[in-house]
Amino acid sequence: MFTDVSVDKYKVLPAGEVQLGGEGAADKAIFDGGKKAGLAEMGVLLEEIKELQKVLYAEHKQRILVVVQAMDTGGKDGCVKDVFASCDPQGIHIEPFKSPTTLELAHDFLWRVHAKVPKNGHIVVFNRSHYEDIIAVRVKKLMEDAVWQRRYQHVIDFEKMLAEEGTTIIKIFLNISKDEQKERLQARLDNPAKHWKFNPDDLADRARWGDFMHAYEDLIEKTSTELAPWYVVPADRKWYRNIVVARIVIERLKQLNMQYPRIDWKVEDVTID
Repeated sequence: MFTDVSVDKYKVLPAGEVQLGGEGAADKAIFDGGKKAGLAEMGVLLEEIKELQKVLYAEHKQRILVVVQAMDTGGKDGCVKDVFASCDPQGIHIEPFKSPTTLELAHDFLWRVHAKVPKNGHIVVFNRSHYEDIIAVRVKKLMEDAVWQRRYQHVIDFEKMLAEEGTTIIKIFLNISKDEQKERLQARLDNPAKHWKFNPDDLADRARWGDFMHAYEDLIEKTSTELAPWYVVPADRKWYRNIVVARIVIERLKQLNMQYPRIDWKVEDVTID
């Protein structure tokens, strides 16, 4: 059911232009089946991720950092849960980033982030990330403009260092439309079991939709690099979002040419009584 369109369709080239929201959020160019077929295909992709993660963990030489960003209701939690569901918990860690604590604010903005990056053989997924310290600061005017403006270069340099030290960085922006966000917010209000997920502050952010879109477009264009590219993934269809992110992860893992460690003993010499 996959078409001949590569997931690189969603990769943002350095200095490339980005347009968020709108029809792009509902694109499904790499898969021409429907939801039922997509869910079946996802099962195959999860097995592939599972096997690749085994080699990554056993080899114990390389590291994977996945950064997931989105607007409110963009599907960060669901995407992370669905795409990495088959991974061995020993080798994967999910790191959510909330508003900085008093202690964290007493340090540079990357202090809390650097402590969470992956070690050899591990995958770490950032559910929100250091990019919040640009987006939120800019749109909500938490600090003067000079602060978030200089942070572009700070994160580029930070990610360059991580990449050159052996970390593969995959940055995902889950692109939903404003109409889809409205439906998801309403669903939280309509279902008592989801009331805990609704925050009235989300409506204040929704009122700034245009400001957030412009800020994210600017950020993605400025910080998508050869070493740490952004992928803008259509996310109005959750099943399609998962397929795209899974394919991106698989392709990047395969590019590492990972190998199981060689053993220094002969199997035929081992006897188990």
